[in-house]
Amino acid sequence: MKKYKAMVLSCIDPRFQPKVFNYLKNKKLIGKYSAFTIAGGGIGVTARKFKKWHSTFWENLATSIKLHKITSLIVINHYDCGAAKIVNCKDKFNLSIENKIHKESFIKIKKELNKKHPHLKVSFKIMKV
Repeated sequence: MKKYKAMVLSCIDPRFQPKVFNYLKNKKLIGKYSAFTIAGGGIGVTARKFKKWHSTFWENLATSIKLHKITSLIVINHYDCGAAKIVNCKDKFNLSIENKIHKESFIKIKKELNKKHPHLKVSFKIMKV
């Protein structure tokens, strides 16, 4: 069986797909990762607003570890994220607020990953669309 290197968690935004592909191509990961794409990427699997989605991600990650023997999780979020705006629930929304929302999602993922899959490496990235 082919050993995959990573699971990539990213957002569904169509503007973002070519950027994710090019980033993974530059990292020489094409054909070497499992993909999980959900609105907001890391935000979608951590924010209370999307709580029903959380277990789906963690179950999928556990399955990917078992089936594909992945060794790392790559979380790629993006700026101008609609999910971040939904989570914010306030009239005021700017880059500082959005950064805070992204970073909170990364912290939550890291914490949960340390509990559930401490052997996995994890990396986080925020890209422009």
